[in-house]
Amino acid sequence: MPNGPEPAARRVLYGRRMGRPLRAGQKALLDTLLPRIGIDGDALCAPFDPRPLFGPRVSEVWLEIGFGAGEHLAAQARARPDVGLIGCEPFINGVARLLAEIAAEGLENVRILHDDARLLLAALGPETLGRAFVLFPDPWPKTRHHKRRVVGPDTVDRLARALADGAELRIATDDPGYKGWILRHVLAHGAFEWTARRPGDWRARPAGWPGTRYEEKAGGAGRVPAFLTFVRRPRTLCQSS
Repeated sequence: MPNGPEPAARRVLYGRRMGRPLRAGQKALLDTLLPRIGIDGDALCAPFDPRPLFGPRVSEVWLEIGFGAGEHLAAQARARPDVGLIGCEPFINGVARLLAEIAAEGLENVRILHDDARLLLAALGPETLGRAFVLFPDPWPKTRHHKRRVVGPDTVDRLARALADGAELRIATDDPGYKGWILRHVLAHGAFEWTARRPGDWRARPAGWPGTRYEEKAGGAGRVPAFLTFVRRPRTLCQSS
């Protein structure tokens, strides 16, 4: 019988893993840069502390679940060189785009999990994250597909455990049904406080929240994004740990 903790269990991952064929330069970055900054999801064991991935130069670690083309994550990395950024994305074309930006900008504070973010969430130790982002996740609008939504009781519970007291959880969506779903599940947990006090607080993207291509596309199509910011309550004041 093994003495160490069991690796995080793999789950069914819905959605595309690859789009258009990759260019030669993108393939080269996947072969050379990704092995240097990639996280092996199969090797993650709880409790996992991501801070040693970056060394002493970073003060805290932030996580982005489903970074798409990576423009938000790269912008955060440029603006905060003292913060380590972990991005999770199964879509290889998005990973390739972010790698190109990392290489061009010389960003040293980014690590990538090219896999299901739930592998990392299942392994993260308590209070190891200073902030988390879930920006425009697939809304899976059909009722029979709601179980595929990344924001749900299990994810919220794992984020509540991994986020430090006072840490922000930022979630964006352009789907009205998903917005209600997100608010219902996050607030039902009890570990998070929604910071909005008036409609303008969630209808406009806050300062320090870089935009994305998807957001621009949504606006062009007439969809109104919602920008939801939650704060992790102090553990002494809530029942969830």
